[in-house]
Amino acid sequence: MVNLDLPEIPLSLKSLQHYLKIASTHDQRDPVISYWCRLYALQTGLKLSTKSPKETNFLMKLMDWLETTKKELYDNEAITNDIAAQAHLENWALKLFLYADKNDRAANFGKNIVHSFFTAGLLYDVLTVFGELSEEAVQNRKYAKWKAAYIHNCLKNNETPLPGPIQENNEKTNFNKNIEEDSAIEAKEEDTLNTEDLVVISNTNPSDTIYSKTSEENVEEWSSENKDCNVVTKIEGGIELSVEQINKAQKFIKWSGSALNYDDVPTAVLNLRKALHLLTTGQELT
Repeated sequence: MVNLDLPEIPLSLKSLQHYLKIASTHDQRDPVISYWCRLYALQTGLKLSTKSPKETNFLMKLMDWLETTKKELYDNEAITNDIAAQAHLENWALKLFLYADKNDRAANFGKNIVHSFFTAGLLYDVLTVFGELSEEAVQNRKYAKWKAAYIHNCLKNNETPLPGPIQENNEKTNFNKNIEEDSAIEAKEEDTLNTEDLVVISNTNPSDTIYSKTSEENVEEWSSENKDCNVVTKIEGGIELSVEQINKAQKFIKWSGSALNYDDVPTAVLNLRKALHLLTTGQELT
């Protein structure tokens, strides 16, 4: 998998850092998790972006990595097929959640349990790229994030956490506890699930997921608004092709292949001509 060399994350996009951290820790052992965490970060970043040069440069680097990785892992169904990808992420998020929950109920508290709960909660955020979460997933996400904050606060204050779900009428429980903004913890490397270190920060409030559009549509919309930073290559005559134009040409070629599947040669030829015209002139064939 291609290495990702991102510039320093702009302050306005700091909320993406947790998802990018999870991605980097999974690069070698699970590229599927890495890919979808970065795709979620890109989607969220596109919504948060104010189109500043630093933001644009950062998001373009991330976009380039996603495009290259998708081509490189074209034979991985969990990259190219949303249903397979969703199942893969759900399985890992649930595995982390159940591991943390089992240890929590057994009163085996530790930073690695906080880490597992917190990571599971973030992975449920990532799953929203496929649409709305199931009721069970919503509850798991809410509980995982709350448990991570609760156990962290207890450990920080030298208090013993209460194991398992906590009843609302338990006077010893403060459901409004949050991790303080300046606090951070590192997960233990001996985590039996081999999850890597992850900094936990209190005010992790992922932006609302873009449900109404696909990630491709969001990328295209953002790219069209940033034409100056969207040039990926130059062709003869000094003509510049943008990411949006390259994507459009790829669609024409894809549609041409689909037409041939139905023996529709004229449509296949027309789409190939459109792709060729766009790639050689920078203009769409009308």
